[in-house]
Amino acid sequence: MPIPRSILTKGDLPDLELTVVGGTWPHDIRGHLLISTSDQRTHPLHAFFGDGVMVRLSLGPGPGGGFSWTPRVIDSPSVRLRRGRPDLFRAGPVGTHSPFGGVNAANTAPLPWGDRLFATWDAGRPVEVDPATLAFVAEVGHRDDWAPVLDAPALPSILTTAHPVIDPERHCLWSVTRDPVTGAISVVRYDGDGRHVSRWPVAGVTFPQATHTITQTRDWLVLADTAYKVDLDEVLGSGDRRVANNPDGPLVLVRKDHLEAAPGGSAVPGRVLRLAPEVNHFYAAYDDSGGIRVVMEHTPGVDIGLYLREDDVDVFGRPVDPALRGMYCHGASPAVVTLLEIDPDSGRITDLARLHDPRRYWQAELSAIDWSFEGQLAPTRHHLVFQGFHPEAISGRLLRNYGDRVDPSLFPAEETPSTLVTLERDTLKPLAEWTWSLDDYPTSPTFVPRGQGRTRYGGAEPGGHDGYLAVIVHNDARFRVELFDAADVSRGPIAVLAPPPGTVIPFMIHSAWMPTALPYDRSIERLSFADDLDERLDTLDPELRALAHEVAASYRP
Repeated sequence: MPIPRSILTKGDLPDLELTVVGGTWPHDIRGHLLISTSDQRTHPLHAFFGDGVMVRLSLGPGPGGGFSWTPRVIDSPSVRLRRGRPDLFRAGPVGTHSPFGGVNAANTAPLPWGDRLFATWDAGRPVEVDPATLAFVAEVGHRDDWAPVLDAPALPSILTTAHPVIDPERHCLWSVTRDPVTGAISVVRYDGDGRHVSRWPVAGVTFPQATHTITQTRDWLVLADTAYKVDLDEVLGSGDRRVANNPDGPLVLVRKDHLEAAPGGSAVPGRVLRLAPEVNHFYAAYDDSGGIRVVMEHTPGVDIGLYLREDDVDVFGRPVDPALRGMYCHGASPAVVTLLEIDPDSGRITDLARLHDPRRYWQAELSAIDWSFEGQLAPTRHHLVFQGFHPEAISGRLLRNYGDRVDPSLFPAEETPSTLVTLERDTLKPLAEWTWSLDDYPTSPTFVPRGQGRTRYGGAEPGGHDGYLAVIVHNDARFRVELFDAADVSRGPIAVLAPPPGTVIPFMIHSAWMPTALPYDRSIERLSFADDLDERLDTLDPELRALAHEVAASYRP
């Protein structure tokens, strides 16, 4: 049973002191590793929909020589309302709902912005978190500014992206929101303070599925329809999941100047292209003077919306272990990664490079790049974890839903392990590779720069080649944090941190690096939960209205 059975543990989340159990911890590493995860103690049907947890790992030893591992449930209004009336919250295939509305799980990705930290999710506003305490600070922007897809007395459902971007020159956060009925897309901008955000519909543009990722260049926002589809019959409990993700979708370019020139609420133009195969994550080089260049981590045969059930069989007809109930369905097709160059004037897309090797690379899981301004201007490396071929985590229902879009003849003869691969950014040529044991399950790698560059987030030699990669590795014996030299991951971990034997954690999702973890700046004006409460609460019973006001009052200094 190679996938760790502890990966969906519902155990408590204690503070830990990790110690060096292998190699030598370098003296020139600094800052903190931040990781988002889903609290399995809230018993989501789909493992991705538990309440948000933010974890901070200090990359320097404390006075006793240990490295502090600090997890905290993000104490949002959703969480406090659930604690007040847990009997009213019901988990479903695409989230948790209640008379107050839908839970904003904020469990997918940490997003640093200078000294500030945000947690994100695909079905809720970004949530600001105190980097020092990991306490909830505020949700970003009044709910009406986002145009909720499903309004509610207190907790509106807002379809957005788990990967908004911070603009290093315009000093703002760019996000999107999507109407699930029409598929209409709007761009959202948050300038860092105040209770409101600005929103612009993109004229004539619709996304039929979702918007998990956006990316940017100096002049453009790049949006793409994401391979995640909701099955309404499944959501309503009236049928089994029968949908399949679309094999292609729209790719849209929106010029930033058009957004800044238009009043909020007015439509802006977008250049619509087509992209195939389907995709979840993608990353553009910030410098677009020679064209828009984007690394696309395509996801053919990967259906994140399809989670494992107790009655599932895998692709070979074997019963799925109930310990994996709720885990997302793993990839049933070889991974595809491309480097695309887009000409915004002609609309021409050129495939500059392509990585596709069914013998070696399955399920492009998560990646690491140099997120500093200098690193985004001239990226040199793209580090990517391929999760491998894990038939026990591929539901036979996927084969039924996808038909001839999955080619079983490409399945490896046996399970394959996870691999960390360093790719040359301009060619996607594999430069170095490390393979784990079959019983190891690595998660999101994080690039940590070496030395100090022009900016606090930049290293001495930016781009992704000069620094370290930190990777959390799940294993039933205990989890560990492995540190690689980003210049040569084939050397294997140069240092390993671990807790006491037997210590396991729920699967980690996305991660990020911050150079400091300072208390949040209280002088910045932010939305309060009380700002979102109005006459819409009148539809609730008096007891529930009182609880909502009590929660709002609990956040006041």
